[in-house]
Amino acid sequence: MHTPHGPGAFVAHTGTDVYGPGKVIGVDGAHRRVRFTRFVATILADDLRPASPAETREIQAWLRAKQRRYGGDW
Repeated sequence: MHTPHGPGAFVAHTGTDVYGPGKVIGVDGAHRRVRFTRFVATILADDLRPASPAETREIQAWLRAKQRRYGGDW
């Protein structure tokens, strides 16, 4: 069975851009735990879409900056 938006996938919300792009950090059935640039949220997988190339670059740069500043795995 295919699991859309698995851990590590770069995503964006289908209905709003207020969250900013994000990275899936967990899967729980039909829900995805996503680290967005502003916060972490649990979102239905159907409410997510793959991030565009520009959105992917944005979240990757944000994650690198956080890792440089705080260390650890973002």
